[in-house]
Amino acid sequence: MHTSREVSKNLYTYAALLAFAAVGSYYGYVLATTYPNIRVWDIANFALLLLGVPFLWLQSGAHLPNFWQKDIPSRYRIFFPLGVGLFFGLLDVMVFKLILHPEPYPELPPFLQPFPYSIFLYLSGAFEVEVFYRLIPITLVLLWGAHFKNGRYIDAFFWAAAILTSFREPLEQLSGGHWALLLYAFLSGFFMNLLQAIFYRKAGFLASMSVRLGHYLLWHILLGVYVEFVELA
Repeated sequence: MHTSREVSKNLYTYAALLAFAAVGSYYGYVLATTYPNIRVWDIANFALLLLGVPFLWLQSGAHLPNFWQKDIPSRYRIFFPLGVGLFFGLLDVMVFKLILHPEPYPELPPFLQPFPYSIFLYLSGAFEVEVFYRLIPITLVLLWGAHFKNGRYIDAFFWAAAILTSFREPLEQLSGGHWALLLYAFLSGFFMNLLQAIFYRKAGFLASMSVRLGHYLLWHILLGVYVEFVELA
């Protein structure tokens, strides 16, 4: 299998993200003696993420940008998507913390983790989600679209994949509660995932991942810092 310079950058980046997740996993096992409810990555997560490796060679064939494609500015690959994610994170903090739970937490809730371990867990978690929500399924669909009728309908293939994959997370996270809260959670989750799919097609995997990192930065990491060091102090 031929490996171009662009594909090599995909591989190096993927390997770096896996290594970061491995460090975070070890860190989590060390902390587990102090925080019995801490969330720790299992070895199975790493094995599953290896499924994404072959798709690093297939981005161009699926009419998708490579991770560090030269003609895509950093503002479209990182900064603008990050800002979109921060917007969705801010919405969640306002709805779920400021409006629904303004009183201090008695302990760290399950969706927050001790800092700085939270940086490792949620960056790795964003990586895992993007591999299975976008890298693998959208690449597969667009590869099919690129070969069907010589790619004449590839836009239709993309929108079908984008919409269907955007339903996954909000449906998985639906739980009990007031209809208005359920509607907010569903719509915000759907539209964030849809924007991620669009960023993925326009600026590559790292753009999609940057949206999720922006969301996690506010919703999981910085909110966790506030709860841990202010509310629980």
